[in-house]
Amino acid sequence: MKPGTRFTLDVAARRTGAVVIGGSPLRLVRLGSAGTRMLDGWTAGEPLTESPGQLRLARKLVDAGILHPRPPAGPSPSDVTVVVPVKDDATRVRRLREATAECGGHVVVDDGSAEPVPDADVRHETPRGPAAARNSGSGRAATEFVAFLDADTVPDPGWLDALLPHFGDPSVVAVAPRVRSSPGDSLLARYELEQSSLDLGARPAPVRPMSKVSYVPTAALVVRRGALTAAGGFDEQLRYGEDVDLVWRLLDIGAVRYEPASVVRHEPRPTVRSWLRQRFDYGTSAAPLSQRHPERLAPARVSAVTTAAWALVAVGRPLSATAVAAGATALLARRLSTSTRDVPNSEVVRLAARGQLGAGRLLAAASRRVWWPLLLPTRRGRRLLAAAYLPFAAQTGSPGRLALRIADDVAYGAGVWTGCVRHRTATPLLPQFTERPFAQGRGR
Repeated sequence: MKPGTRFTLDVAARRTGAVVIGGSPLRLVRLGSAGTRMLDGWTAGEPLTESPGQLRLARKLVDAGILHPRPPAGPSPSDVTVVVPVKDDATRVRRLREATAECGGHVVVDDGSAEPVPDADVRHETPRGPAAARNSGSGRAATEFVAFLDADTVPDPGWLDALLPHFGDPSVVAVAPRVRSSPGDSLLARYELEQSSLDLGARPAPVRPMSKVSYVPTAALVVRRGALTAAGGFDEQLRYGEDVDLVWRLLDIGAVRYEPASVVRHEPRPTVRSWLRQRFDYGTSAAPLSQRHPERLAPARVSAVTTAAWALVAVGRPLSATAVAAGATALLARRLSTSTRDVPNSEVVRLAARGQLGAGRLLAAASRRVWWPLLLPTRRGRRLLAAAYLPFAAQTGSPGRLALRIADDVAYGAGVWTGCVRHRTATPLLPQFTERPFAQGRGR
């Protein structure tokens, strides 16, 4: 990490004396007196120094997602080659070239368009898929960094200003901007503006499987060319999910960050039918991804105890569920009291409630997206599905958007089940259970 870096504390992180709690997965870090002074200084705006102690603690908190770095100036846009895979979309290519004119180079790959793209630098005579197109384009890049941008994207002005400074940290191998859907008047366009699967939200984060930001799409991604080569590029056998696969292999080499201060606009599918087909296709990628990356993909990763509490609620035994939750809270308080005395009982209760609610949200999402074929046949299952959609219905207040949410989940889930049948695996359907609601660590 580069001296001169400043930090912001994650909005969900909490401090209680010498204890800081936050990150994804949730972590509790107990700081010594020196570490407490360091964190106080960083949250007050002081920059990182060359002190080895500061560097170690900053790395620990940044990797946990408790602190987010704001590095000083990094590489220049002239160090970036933009790679654009395209098929039958010449007009958008010209628009994208103009929006990224400050970059050091462009490589447009025509992946078998019916009418050859006039501005293409590389042409595949027959369609070979986005993975092959991106590999062909990145192979022509001569700069230190490669920016993958799909032809239907348009970066906001200055989009690289927030991304490139992160590469001042040599451990960072890729940085992704926020991909927001372009505004539109249709119901689908309004839905995608709020619920697009490409939009990972407004909070920065380290990318890590089974965390708040478990992947980033390569619809817009800046990568160190050397790391891309070391990872072996995109897997051309994958027609869908090739971006998730690459990002997870990059994580075996270094760090990947999500930086929503940079925004790239993405145009959604023009019709509901094509959009649902896309969601189905995305779902089919879960099975091959689970085979390539065991333990990195599951519909939900939750504590076994909190899952038991919610299961009791689901079968109509709320008193038993309350007893299980109360017992889990007592065990959490006992465990924390043996490791630190700086966490008051009120914070223990808050942590336990946060864990229960978080698990409930994860289980509800998994029920809507993946487990609905198991729930639909029974009356109780249908009631559980209806309950899982209540928060979304209350949030939007729009029957049309609720219908699109249901259609989105049904299409994606159908794709997941289809992929599981094709690849003869049930892994994408199975939750992962953890013994502890969060990890603990010590800082300097």
